[in-house]
Amino acid sequence: MKILITDDDFISRNVLHAILLPYGRCDIAADGQAALDAFMLAHDEGKPYDLICVDVQMPGMDGHETLKRIRALETEMALPEDKRVKAIMVSASRDVKNVIAAKESGCEAYLVKPVEKERLLDEIRELKFKVSAIS
Repeated sequence: MKILITDDDFISRNVLHAILLPYGRCDIAADGQAALDAFMLAHDEGKPYDLICVDVQMPGMDGHETLKRIRALETEMALPEDKRVKAIMVSASRDVKNVIAAKESGCEAYLVKPVEKERLLDEIRELKFKVSAIS
């Protein structure tokens, strides 16, 4: 699995990285624009991401806008649904409006920080990725 972790918070990025590293290659972006650049580079190289974990609240381009732009790029590329990156939004907010906005942005799952390892792995399994249980 190829994973892109996008979060402006250093600790949050590293927590997600530590959880996900046993399951695949993890790249890190510190903001929305860096995520878009990484997304396009991966497609240009013919090695697109399988999963993106993106923080909702980031300066500049927030997670909602980042994911909307990724979905627009996928539409421009005429990617079929099964070839589009799966997206998990992460946020410190439990606000229902934020969750609804995240779904409207095109995410498949929404997790509240601090992200719990088993909850994250459960969501990944729900997305049909093979994730074996590791202690």
